[in-house]
Amino acid sequence: MTKRLALISAIAGGLIAATAGLGYTASDDFDLSPQQKDRVRAEKSEKAIEAVSKDFKFISDGKLTIGLNPGNPPLSTYATDATTVVGYDVDLAQLVADSLGRELVLVPVTWADWPLGLQSGKFDAVISNVTVTEQRKEKFDFSTYRKDELGFYVKADGPIKSIKEPKDIAGLKVITDPGTNQEKILLAWDKQNVGNGLKPIEVQYYDDEAVKYLAIESGRADAVFSVNATQAYKAKVNGKTRLVGTVSGGWPITAEVAVTTRKGSGAADGITEALNELIANGKYKQVLDRWNLGSEAIDKAATNPPGLPNS
Repeated sequence: MTKRLALISAIAGGLIAATAGLGYTASDDFDLSPQQKDRVRAEKSEKAIEAVSKDFKFISDGKLTIGLNPGNPPLSTYATDATTVVGYDVDLAQLVADSLGRELVLVPVTWADWPLGLQSGKFDAVISNVTVTEQRKEKFDFSTYRKDELGFYVKADGPIKSIKEPKDIAGLKVITDPGTNQEKILLAWDKQNVGNGLKPIEVQYYDDEAVKYLAIESGRADAVFSVNATQAYKAKVNGKTRLVGTVSGGWPITAEVAVTTRKGSGAADGITEALNELIANGKYKQVLDRWNLGSEAIDKAATNPPGLPNS
């Protein structure tokens, strides 16, 4: 059964006030300062530079221009000055720029606008949690850098201990995001359960993050199933939810997110080489751990690997 719940601004305000009263802030666990004094840096890699096609034209001489979508901590968000963009995607972009011997330039872009922005030459590459799919590979090249992982999160002191497979969600009230892979997976699991005679789930949707987490706190929902990276960040910051299971964003097959470049532009191999050197020297893992994303590490970056099939 699917149920769309109305948003209540007064409730959202109450949750924000309650969370503030606990004394938790993002800066307690993550450096959101514009200075980013602990940012990991890398040395220039001649091998990575040589792997970039001589025909590739950077947007600006001596610079690497990266498009990214702020607003999804810890991947990318605005610092305490409300101007500087910080986060895992920014740190990874810095490492790639360092490896290619270039100054990093960041261009904030909405999720809906990155494909056109990349194709029209507004930036050299996009680092914004873009999953490799066969459909996207028709227009873009990819250099993988992180697992596409979804997570089930529940109330920190609640009774649910593990959600690993379809039967574990039978009869639960689960919040997810409409029109996403996680919704598709959740509904597929529910269909399988019902076919096996198990109780159906109640799917809930919220447009407001504060109301979403109030639903978990109040018991109106049992779990949130969404992007693991952002959920892990929230759990670390407020201590009110905890992870009880992860699922690949491409379930039942594995999916990865990647640095995205223009199709046939010649940049992907150089970026992939840079990423593999960063994996080998440990700087890649340092950045993941800095943002509480160590569980999403990959063993090797690849250029244009098999992506999620066309639906």
